[in-house]
Amino acid sequence: MVPTTEATNRIELVFSLFDADGNGYLELPDFELMSTRVVAAVPGAPEAAKERLAAAFRRYGDTLLTELDANGDGRVSPEEFTSVVLNPQRFDAAVDEFAEALAAMGDPDGDGFVARAEFIALMIAIGFARPNIEALFDAFGPDGQDRVRVSTWADGIRDYYRPEKSGIAGDHLVPGA
Repeated sequence: MVPTTEATNRIELVFSLFDADGNGYLELPDFELMSTRVVAAVPGAPEAAKERLAAAFRRYGDTLLTELDANGDGRVSPEEFTSVVLNPQRFDAAVDEFAEALAAMGDPDGDGFVARAEFIALMIAIGFARPNIEALFDAFGPDGQDRVRVSTWADGIRDYYRPEKSGIAGDHLVPGA
C-alpha cells in the first residue's frame, strides 16, 4: 500500500517530535524524555494512567527499535521509521496501546471525556504547535462543555498512523495542512 501524501507528512512530523534530542534519529532516551514530559502534563491524572502511558511510550520505543532498526545500530533513521510505521500489520498493536493510554491520560476524572485544557497540555508536551492542536480539538467536535470523548481521540490517533488516510482530523497537526 502506497501511503498518501498526508500520511507521509504526518509521519515526518511525528518523527521530528519524537526525536527529542534533535540528533536526527530515534533512540530509547528520546522516548524516555518524551514520556517524562507528557506524563507531567496532567499532574492530576491517576498514577495508574501515568504508569500506563509511560509503559506505552516504552513499548512504542521498544517496538521501533525491534521492528525498525534495519541496520542494527540501536537507533531508527527517518527512512527506517517511515517504512514500518506506515505498515499497519507491523505497527498497529503499538499504536493501539499508545492511543488508548494517551487518550486515557487526558481523562483524569474517568468520565470518558477529555477537556480542552488536558488535551492541549498533553499535545504541547508532545511538541505540537498550539494553533494546530486547537484546530484538531475543534475537528473532533467538542460537546457543549468543550470536551471530546476519549474514544474519539484514541480513534483519531489510530487514524493518524494509517497510510491510506487523508482528509482526517489529524492532518490539522501538520503545519500548512
